[in-house]
Parts: sequence; C-alpha cells; structure tokens
Amino acid sequence: MHYRPTYDSRDLRYKSPYGAVASGTPVAFTLRPGRAEGFSHASVTARFESRMNEIVVAKMPWQGHDLGQDIFFVELDTAGYVGLIWYSFRLEKLDGRTQDLGPYQLTVYDGEEEVPSWFGEGVTYQIFPDRFCRSRVPDPEGLVGGRTIHERWEEPPEFRPDQYGEIRNRDFFGGDFQGIIDKLDYLKSLGVETIYLNPIFEAAENHRYGTADYGRVDPMLGTNEDFSRLCGEAHRRGMRVMLDGVFNHTGYVSRYFNGDGFYPDTGAKQSQDSPYRPWFNFTQWPQKYESWWGIYSLPAVNENDPSYQDFIFNGPNSVVRQWLRAGADGWRLDVADELPDSFVSGIHRAAREEKPDSVVIGEVWEDGSTKVAYGVRRKHILGGHCDGLMNYPLRCAILSYFQGGKAEAFVEGMETIRENYPAFAFYSAMNSLDTHDTPRFLTLMGAGGESRDQSKEWRAKFRLSPRQRFRGHQLLKTAALLLYCFPGSPTVYYGDEAGLEGFEDPFNRQTYPWGREDQELLAWYQALGRLRRRHPALRRGAIRYVCGKGPLLAFLRETEEERLLCVFNAGGEEQRLAVEEDQPHPLLGQAGLLHREDSCEITLPPRSGAVFELE
Repeated sequence: MHYRPTYDSRDLRYKSPYGAVASGTPVAFTLRPGRAEGFSHASVTARFESRMNEIVVAKMPWQGHDLGQDIFFVELDTAGYVGLIWYSFRLEKLDGRTQDLGPYQLTVYDGEEEVPSWFGEGVTYQIFPDRFCRSRVPDPEGLVGGRTIHERWEEPPEFRPDQYGEIRNRDFFGGDFQGIIDKLDYLKSLGVETIYLNPIFEAAENHRYGTADYGRVDPMLGTNEDFSRLCGEAHRRGMRVMLDGVFNHTGYVSRYFNGDGFYPDTGAKQSQDSPYRPWFNFTQWPQKYESWWGIYSLPAVNENDPSYQDFIFNGPNSVVRQWLRAGADGWRLDVADELPDSFVSGIHRAAREEKPDSVVIGEVWEDGSTKVAYGVRRKHILGGHCDGLMNYPLRCAILSYFQGGKAEAFVEGMETIRENYPAFAFYSAMNSLDTHDTPRFLTLMGAGGESRDQSKEWRAKFRLSPRQRFRGHQLLKTAALLLYCFPGSPTVYYGDEAGLEGFEDPFNRQTYPWGREDQELLAWYQALGRLRRRHPALRRGAIRYVCGKGPLLAFLRETEEERLLCVFNAGGEEQRLAVEEDQPHPLLGQAGLLHREDSCEITLPPRSGAVFELE
C-alpha cells in the first residue's frame, strides 16, 4: 500500500504556494491524515518571530475526505509581515488523544522590489587581482606597505612568518587591470558573463582586505581610469563587473586609522580629534581597539556611525555610488553577516538608486534565511538587503556527495535551501566549488584525507601524484558540470579551469599558469560555458529531482520550451538510470544510451556526469 503523509511542506497539495512567499500572500495549509486514524479536529499554531514572537492559533475545519484521507484546511494571512513564521499542527481525536506535527519554517519576504536576474543566469569568474595576469613587473617603490615583488610569475607565494612571527602578506606578483583586459577574450571563450574581483582598492597586503583608501584603486593594479577602461571593455563583450566591498574593517595602514603614520591625514590613531576617530571602537586609545577576529592589522569599524555611513553609502559621492558610476555593476559584501542589517539595507538602496540593475551579493556561509549573528536573526534575503548570497551550503553538499556521501543527503540539503529562500535569492546565488577562502576542489578531491594533520610546510610543497590527479580530475569535471546545471550563477575561481592546485591561503592563491594550462580541463570548462549560455532551462528553469540514491543523482531543469535531464555518478562503479517515455538526446558527457521500445537506459561511468535534452 502506498504511504500518504499527513503533511508535506514541499507538496502543493499540502502547502500552497511552494516555499517562501511575498508578504501579503495567503498561505494555504492542508492536512491529510488517514481516515482510519480517526482525527476529528485540527489546528495550526503560527509564531511570527519578527512580530515579537506573536502567536496565532487557527482552527482547520474538516473539508471532507479523499482516497481514504480526511482533509483539514486553513489559510494563513501574511499581510504586513516580513520575517520567519514557525508553524506547527495539532490533530485531535474524540477521545482527547493528539498528534503534533512541526515546527516548520515559512519565510515571508518583501516582494515589492524586482531583483535583476542577470547575475544568476550567467557564469561568474572570480579573480584574485594580484595573481591573475600582469602586463609588466611593477615597481613597489613608494607604495604603501613596504612591498616585495616576485620577479618570476611562477614562484610560490610566501607563507612563512617574518622574524617577528607575523605573516605579513606583503609579497606581490603584480597582476593588474591591463592584464585582465588582455585576457577578456579568453574569459569570453569560457562563457563568462560576470567578473567578480576580490578587493581592488589601495591596501598594504596582497589580498587587499585591509583597505587603505576606498577612493583609489591600488596603484599596482593601475589607475581609477584604468578600472573604468576595464569595465568598458568588459561591457563591450557582454560582461559585467562585480566589486568586493570590505566595509566591516579597514587596514591598520590606511588613511582612516593610519596606524603607522604613512598617510598625511590625521588618522584615528593619531588624534582624538581626527574626523575618523568615531569610525573605530577603542577600548584604550590609541593602543587597544576592536579588530576583525582579533587581527590587529584589520581594525573594525563602527558601522552605526553616521559619518561612516555617509562615506560608504549615504552621501552623493559615497564609495558605493562612486564605483558604480566608474563602471562597476554590483557589489559582493565581505562578511555580510557582520554588518548591521540597516547598513546592508543602506548599501542596497544606494546601489539601486545609482544603477537600477546593479546587484548586491552577500558573503554568508550558512543557510541565509535562518542566519543568526550577534544574537540577531538576519534579514539578508528578506528583500531590500542582499539579492543573493554566496552558496556555501551548496559547496558543502557537493563536497560531501563527491567524498562518498549519499545523493539523498544532497537532495535534502538543497531542497531545504530552495524551500527556505525566496526565488530571487535561490536563483541569484553565487555557486562555487572553491574560493580564495577554501582549498582548491581539485586538491581536496585528489588528495583525499592525506592532508589531514599535516604541517603548513608539507602543504606548501604538496603536489598531486598522477594517480591522485586523475581521480581529482574526474571529480572536478563532474562537480563542475553539476555546478553549471544548478540554479544560480556557476562561479569559477580563477585557475580551476587550468588545473591549479593548492590547499588553504595562500596556496589557493597561486598565479594563473599561463602557457601551462591543463588543456583537457580548459576545453571542458569552455564546453560548460557554451552549455550554460545556449540553454534557457539551465539559466532560469525550475529544478525537479528524478533520483537521489547512493552515488546516483539526477534532476530536471525545465522551462515551458525546454527540458534537460542532468545525471551524475559520484561513485567508483558504473550506475544506470531508466528513463521512460522521453527520448534523451546527449548534450554533454560520456554516458551510454540503450534504447528500448518505450524507454531507454542511461549508463554512467564512475565519477562522471551527463546532460540530455528530452523530447
């Protein structure tokens, strides 16, 4: 006998509409207990978290029965509310016995504003500017930070502490804007539509996350005019540019804090009368101050200070506005969950006013709908804050799946995200296998557990053996195909497509291997780019899972005009999937097809994936 649940929040027969809803949308709940269970009454209890945890209890009248199930129904009003609703059900029998279901999450967002769709549809390419491409060997003389330059592009980055035990990050390779401009046609060949740049503003460290001057690009990259030229050249090729907004902290070496006195400005550390003094939280001026994660070189700012807000987003020539005017098309907010919601909202408002089709993407490592930071439930994706988030939950699910986890867990985790996120946020997610903050996927997959408990010296020298690289190669290609088939923007961390290896920072930030690329991987990523660009179902189609069992994962991406079947085998043995009625036509991948009279069978080799168009 087929089991029918009493309630399933992901089934429109039980809850409509699906998933998160715009404020003011009535939500219909239906319970369907078996008639034999003898329930006579039902009710729903809803806790409106953002309305001082107000509790609403509503009876669910009996509506009749259907196929051996009683039907209890009610509509919940969400008018005037934005936030999470936690709801649960109670079923009662005539003898007083009860059954409780829940709690379940309902995300209610502000749906008044239309979110631009361009970011989530196309491929994004993440560039760590110092390490992508240089047009010349720069001269560090007179630049902030006491920098050194690697003469040879192929040298490894420095990772050892200096004589004072401090990792300074002052070794530069000299990647620049002209180098990126020279490679725009290469990025175009990968199908790239958005270039995401890690920080570009003047800073003492090679990662540039300790901003020294928000009004000036780092001279090693070029000039402000060179940045605008880069944006113009990208736009001419149909690409957009997204900047990294680091607004939670500045650099110790900066115009604003001026810890070492490099700048002529009177910084917060020089004088209590400095205009920048209110930007920083000193516990004992000038020696003790709050900093990001206790790192002294990154003094934390007071985002609630009005003058700082004017500087970043409120003023007519604010940082957010200035660089959108200069040619940028959006902002990725560093440590978005460490910025107050009102601050993120201010950035979003300024960005939209300045450039109506600009987007704001937040760095959040968890489920962004339930994220709590500093004891506060965040409003990241409730509308008017972030248009999308970095999809680290997807990365975690992919890693687990390809490291021997079950496809069932992948489906459950990703369906939870789809259910919890407003559609605009789900489809505008920044999806990546790795970033500047994580080890390279190729290295993780190839090395397996070999790196566990190893020293930094060991990890610096580590290179995959031919056997390890073959395995990592297979899994990277399959995982990249999954990434390109999934809703949201597939984001390539520079060099992944060329076979770059590396564990954590700075080994994941080696220079791009121009002239030494892995040609097989490169051809694969170019094919992925073409696939994504040519098929609307991958850019904006709905997702529906067909199979999630052990190492085998399959889902459909669908629009009214097109249906694509995406299948993956994360395991070490061949897998088969039966497809009935539809005729699959191969688009990409190495799967075998065995046609029968009214069905066909797809055969997937170990650690592989394939995409088919269905008639």
